Amino acid sequence: MKIGKIIVSLFWALLPASLLAQSFTLDVDLKKPGSPIQETMYGIFFEDINYAGDGGLYAELVKNRSFEFPVDPLQGWKAFGKVEVREDGPFEKNPHYVRLQDPGHPHKWTGLDNEGYFGIGVKEGEKYRFSVWARVPDGGSSSLRVELVNTASMGENHFLCQDTLKVYGKEWKKYQLTISPDATLQKSSLRIFLVGDRKAVDLEHVSLFPEDTWKGHENGLRKDLAQALADLKPGIFRFPGGCIVEGTDLETRYNWKNSVGPVENRPLNENRWEYTFPHRFYPNYYQSYGLGFFEFFQLSEEIGAEPLPILSCGLACQFQNENKDAHCPVDELQPFIQDALDLIEFANGPADSKWGSIRAAMGHPAPFNMKFIGIGNEQWDSLYPEHLEPFLKAIRAAYPEMKVVGSSGPDSEGKQFDYLWPEMKRLKADLVDEHFYRPYDWFLSQGARYDNYDRKGPKVFAGEYACHAKGKKWNHAYASLLEAAFMTGIERNADVVHMATYAPLFAHVEGWQWRPDLIWYDNLRSFRTVSWYVQQLYGQFRGKNTLKLQMGGKNVTGAPGQGGLFASAVLDGDKVYVKVVNTSEEARDITLNFTGLKKKATLKADGGMRLMADRKFEDNTLRNPEDIVPLPLDFEGEGKQLETSVPALSFSIFVLERQ
Repeated sequence: MKIGKIIVSLFWALLPASLLAQSFTLDVDLKKPGSPIQETMYGIFFEDINYAGDGGLYAELVKNRSFEFPVDPLQGWKAFGKVEVREDGPFEKNPHYVRLQDPGHPHKWTGLDNEGYFGIGVKEGEKYRFSVWARVPDGGSSSLRVELVNTASMGENHFLCQDTLKVYGKEWKKYQLTISPDATLQKSSLRIFLVGDRKAVDLEHVSLFPEDTWKGHENGLRKDLAQALADLKPGIFRFPGGCIVEGTDLETRYNWKNSVGPVENRPLNENRWEYTFPHRFYPNYYQSYGLGFFEFFQLSEEIGAEPLPILSCGLACQFQNENKDAHCPVDELQPFIQDALDLIEFANGPADSKWGSIRAAMGHPAPFNMKFIGIGNEQWDSLYPEHLEPFLKAIRAAYPEMKVVGSSGPDSEGKQFDYLWPEMKRLKADLVDEHFYRPYDWFLSQGARYDNYDRKGPKVFAGEYACHAKGKKWNHAYASLLEAAFMTGIERNADVVHMATYAPLFAHVEGWQWRPDLIWYDNLRSFRTVSWYVQQLYGQFRGKNTLKLQMGGKNVTGAPGQGGLFASAVLDGDKVYVKVVNTSEEARDITLNFTGLKKKATLKADGGMRLMADRKFEDNTLRNPEDIVPLPLDFEGEGKQLETSVPALSFSIFVLERQ
């Protein structure tokens, strides 16, 4: 008897692992399509953290172009010769400018060097548009020599290119010239010499843009970064934050009205993140407002996303302000409420309205057709609903069709979350913004998060989420895989969840303060993380309606006995997309079992995509930007039941077509 048991044990031990593997059956019901999936379901969220705006998406290459940095108006510049900073300039909100004067000796020079954002990245043969507002204060004419330089060069000359700009007359005028470097350089500088007879010249709003911006806009966006957003095919675009909406104090909150109109008259603003992280401290982190609300609306339109602007509710950042005196009292909120009403007019009003005319003057007479507005970010306690309520009343009285987004605070569960959700229901917010930066275990346990949400309450906007490893945080494939797993629950509950956006969006490799992030870059290159590809796959295979997918009568949520699998299915016309995430360390054999088809109907496999996360702690890099990317899936066959498998640590999308 014992010998027989040993022989049987050896038999099973010697069998191939594939024969021992348990098979998991996923039942997909095609009889009745489920909830519609909103076009806004998968989107993007922009916040100016990690040098996402100036030094990132905004293509301006000059730092402190209007000499308005408060501690030192020449911060970002190196002045030589005789340079004077003055403050009676032509632009009310940017009064500073510089005067370049004869240094007083024929063998001395006057001028300026600008360091840009971690240097000025330029490409050989590309064209760059230099512009400046200038005048000759004593009349007549004077000359400037404009150069891009490599001060670390061993060559005969420092300059990569140069040209001369002639300035005429006492009146301020805008001047432009185009320069093209003869080499590619990650960290060049912009140099301006006073030349010729060296007659004094005043300079304001010194600017340098690549001519090849996104869609060719003069006040444009960096093309590769904007393209990375467009390639996600996002349905919603939330901007401009985040915590910068609140500000460290109300004086430095993001003020949308300062971000529109002529770019040279948009004032500097202190960034909420300037003082937040002393361990990665950037004391000159300001917002030029060159990337403002008009540019955000325009980008939304160009990438096909609904704009979702977020405005201050009159509460400064509560993380940074325990004193209630830092906030605007409820009975003094009218200016903040008016800002919200005026923004709706700016976006949607006729071209002859007060704020609509400003939009029209900026080049967009037609309305942007904004449908959503968010009030407040991560506020909590009774302060938030008290502040939100008068906004809701005013917006609904003036614009009853506008959908208003409220917040459940900074946590994904707990005291504040449990308090704020009923308050949002009481106030009848249209959507509630949930945020969760959480570790592995949380994402593995949340596959069924939305399965039991109230179907009659406000809809969910998962406005900020990302999987963070315990301890040190960094981008890696395993975290991205768990995000993909969590998103099956978002998709399955499309009747409750109407929007979802990963965060943060951008990070400069030399200027980051928060990670992981979706897209990384230096001055010339960028790469899309594995998390970016997860987002892209969900957007690409979004579908029109959910389909019921279960295993043994239960949703596939990574629950015990489900083999570490998470799954969802959607219908897109005659196409069926089945998403399966295997979070386990073992391959899983699966059976896709389709029910609800007519007797003679069948399904034909039509390939799909697969993203492997088996190199758990790796990700794409600047050097290898496409190291881990989705690849086409070899998936063939026809019938109502198809056998296949999913590798360990993988995200698979199976595409089928009804016959």
